[in-house]
Amino acid sequence: MADKANLQEVLANVVDPLLDRPLGDLGMIGDVDRRLIGTDRVTLRLPVPNYPVTAELESRLITALESKGLSADLEFEVMDDAQRSELMGGLRAGSTAGIGETGSRTRTVAISSGKGGVGKSSVTSNLALALTELGHTVGVIDADIWGFSLPRMFGANRPPVVIDESIIPPVAHGVKVMSMDFFVGEDKAVVWRGPMLHKAIEQFLKDVFWDDPDFILVDMPPGTGDVSISLSQFLPRAQVVVVTTPQPTAQRVARRAALMAREVDQEVIGVVENMSWFTGDDGKRYEIFGAGGGQSLADDLGVDLLARIPLLPAMRQGADVGEPVSIAAPGSEAERSFGQLAEAVVAKRPRIRTHPDLVIR
Repeated sequence: MADKANLQEVLANVVDPLLDRPLGDLGMIGDVDRRLIGTDRVTLRLPVPNYPVTAELESRLITALESKGLSADLEFEVMDDAQRSELMGGLRAGSTAGIGETGSRTRTVAISSGKGGVGKSSVTSNLALALTELGHTVGVIDADIWGFSLPRMFGANRPPVVIDESIIPPVAHGVKVMSMDFFVGEDKAVVWRGPMLHKAIEQFLKDVFWDDPDFILVDMPPGTGDVSISLSQFLPRAQVVVVTTPQPTAQRVARRAALMAREVDQEVIGVVENMSWFTGDDGKRYEIFGAGGGQSLADDLGVDLLARIPLLPAMRQGADVGEPVSIAAPGSEAERSFGQLAEAVVAKRPRIRTHPDLVIR
């Protein structure tokens, strides 16, 4: 029979799959009942009923015990309001300013375009994974209120959890994901006007507990409508990456998204050319959608062409089953292109803003 303190210590160091903190820090380790015969019984406190990661948490607990040659019967109970409030109070106390607020350590990067169909969501999801592979913590916001697709691309099939009025986003492939998709049924359409759209975006930014990631990527809706205007107000210091395809028509439309970003004083840090070419079985590159649109747009805007992303069937197939390209096609030229894009984004440090009334003497 294990020493009670040793048993508690082993379990307290297990990290909760959703909140990404040791159970001991979260106050989730309850009583340990000593038994004269058989194994000890440990009570674990879950933040909410039907906690979606209970099975994964139990697996981690059993693995941790077995690694130390220990065993215990695990029982789960739900926290009361005071325990739940204490848990979230501790998490919030360890965080800095909210997303978009002065003092936040998180870099916000909006992935924009002037029109739909150029692959913004694909760029967002694969860039997010590429950033995690560089060692960064990442969250993504699916701000395309009508055309949400990121949860499916990530395979994020668990809904968010609400703990003490904070929304805890699900995690897929190490990335936190928030989307309208979690709140709208399969057979429902989002028929909202400006004020409701504005409120939804505000909740994604302020009511979600993002826990200070290094990056928040925002998959923007196409064009320059209500959602884009609201995001420019909430995220005045956001950096912007403009996605286009090689064809001149897409390039001209994408230019409008860049001009809007500059109009609201957001920094356009570069252009991504998506669907640049397809490599056939013969090893030859075929430029199906033409050539030069990305570089032309970058030159026009006076920014860098950050990456050219090839067409890859495995990337499309992976998006349908929740597998980004680094999983669906590791080592492919598409994965290498997204690695290049991630490195370029990391290197584009936010500009230092000045105020005309501040003078160094």
